[in-house]
Amino acid sequence: MSSNANLFHQFFSPWESDSSRPLLTTLDGHVLSYGDLMEQSGRIANGMRSLGLKSGDVVSVQVEKSPQSLALYLACLRGGFVYHPLNPAYKLKELLYFLESAEPRLTVCTDNTPLAELVSGMDVHCWTLDGVGQGSMIDDSESQSEIFSTVASDANDIAALLYSSGTTGRPKGIPLTHGNLLANAKTLTELWGFKESDCLLHVLPIFHVHGLFVALGCVFLSGARMVWLPRFDAAEVSKAFSQCNVMMGVPTYYSRLLAEEELDYLQCEKMRLFISGSAPLSHDTFNEFSNRTGHRILERYGMTETGMNTSNPLIGQRKPGTVGRPLPGVDVRVVASNGQLASASKVGEIQVRGDNVFSGYWKTEDGRTDFTEDGFFKTGDLGTVDESGYFSIVGRSKDLIISGGLNIYPKEVEVVLEAHEQVEESAVVGVPDKDFGERVIAVVVPKGDTEGLETKLKSVCKQELANFKVPKRFVFVDELPRNAMGKVQKNILRDRLHQAS
Repeated sequence: MSSNANLFHQFFSPWESDSSRPLLTTLDGHVLSYGDLMEQSGRIANGMRSLGLKSGDVVSVQVEKSPQSLALYLACLRGGFVYHPLNPAYKLKELLYFLESAEPRLTVCTDNTPLAELVSGMDVHCWTLDGVGQGSMIDDSESQSEIFSTVASDANDIAALLYSSGTTGRPKGIPLTHGNLLANAKTLTELWGFKESDCLLHVLPIFHVHGLFVALGCVFLSGARMVWLPRFDAAEVSKAFSQCNVMMGVPTYYSRLLAEEELDYLQCEKMRLFISGSAPLSHDTFNEFSNRTGHRILERYGMTETGMNTSNPLIGQRKPGTVGRPLPGVDVRVVASNGQLASASKVGEIQVRGDNVFSGYWKTEDGRTDFTEDGFFKTGDLGTVDESGYFSIVGRSKDLIISGGLNIYPKEVEVVLEAHEQVEESAVVGVPDKDFGERVIAVVVPKGDTEGLETKLKSVCKQELANFKVPKRFVFVDELPRNAMGKVQKNILRDRLHQAS
C-alpha cells in the first residue's frame, strides 16, 4: 500500500482498477459499487471544500443510516476533515454540549431537528440529509465534480472524533487518527479471515466504533461487500443470512435472533462467522446459539479509545465468558490495586498499549493521568486473565461496589443470577447505605411469573456467594435500560434506585 496514511486512500486505492466490483446492497436490492462510493464521496468532498472547509475542520453528523451517510463519512476521510458522528437519539441539551466541545465548521443533520435549530444562530454551515438519502447535502453536491484528489494524511492526523458515554461525568472527546484506525482494521481483517469473497451483514449503527470502524474497515481492506440494513430487525436479518457469510452484532441482536423460531442450522448454513461485542455475551446466549445454529459466536473486546484489543480466535477455542487473547501488536495486561501485575484469575484494571490506542482526550492539556509511565492506557475496565492468556471483563471500575469495606464485582453476582432458569438477565448495582457505604441491589428481568422468585434467588446466592455479596434487595423489571450499542446503563439504574430508596 502507498505511504499515504489517509484511511480512504488505504481503503480504496487497491480497487481503483476494478471500481465496478459490488460494495453495498440495500434492503430493496439496489447495488452500489466501489466506484459509486468513490464518485459520491468525491462530489461531497468537493462540496465541503466549496463551503471553505479545510483539512482538520470538524464535521458534526447526526443522521440516520443510509448509503449517502456512508459516502459522507468517506468524503470526510478524503478531505482530511474530522468526522464527528452523533447518535440520532441525542436531545437539545446533549447536542449543545457536543457542539461547544467539538466546534464544528459544518453540521449535517435531518431537517427540523434540534441540531438544525441549534446551529441556525451560529457561524456554522448546515447541510440536511434524511433517512432515504435526500437533503441539501445531496442537492449541493450533485453539481460538483466526482474527481477529488484525496488529501495526503500523516498517520497522526485526526480522522474522527467520538465521545465517551459520559456515565461518570461529562462525555470526553476521543480523537482517533488515521494510523489508529488503519492499524486496527489491518489486524482484524487478517485475524478474522476477511477475503474478497466475503459478504458482511451490516446491521449496526454507524455513529459508533463497532459499525463505523470495525465492520467497515474489514470490508474495505479486503475488497468484500455488504448487505446494508438501516437497523436491526430479527426477521429481516434472518432472511439476509442466505446472501451473507459474516455478521457483527451486539448481544441483544443474538438474543432476539434466538426468539425467532426459524433460526436453525439450515438457515445459517452459508454463514462462516458471527462476531459479538460492545457488551458482555452471556453463557446462555452463547450456548443456545451454538446448539441452534452450530456456530460458536466469536466474542472480542474493545473501546472507543482503543478500537479492538482482544479477540477469541477464528480457528481454535472460543471460550464463552471470555473476550480472548490480545490482538497481534497490542499489549494487554491486568494490574492489581498495588500496581503489580495481577496473578492468574485475579481481578485488576485492564491496561492497553499499541498503535490502535489514542494519544489523549480532546482539548485536554495534560492526559498523563490516563496513561502509565510506560505508555499503557488505563481503561477503567476490570478484568482477569487466565493461565491460557484469555481475558474476561468483570465490569467497570466505576461499577465496583464497596460494601462494609469489601469489594464486590457485579459480574460475579450476575453470573449466579443468570444461571437460574427463571432469570432472563440481570444487573447488579450499589446504592448508598448509611451503615455499609453501599448496599447490593439486583435488578432482574424474569422469565415469566415472579411469585417466590426473590426467595429462590436469595437462596441460590447464599449457596454460591459470600454473604456480603448477596443482594439485599431484588427488583424485577420488564427490561434493562441500554444505550444504542446494547450496554446496560447502570448509572440510570443507580439513579432510579437511589431516588426510590
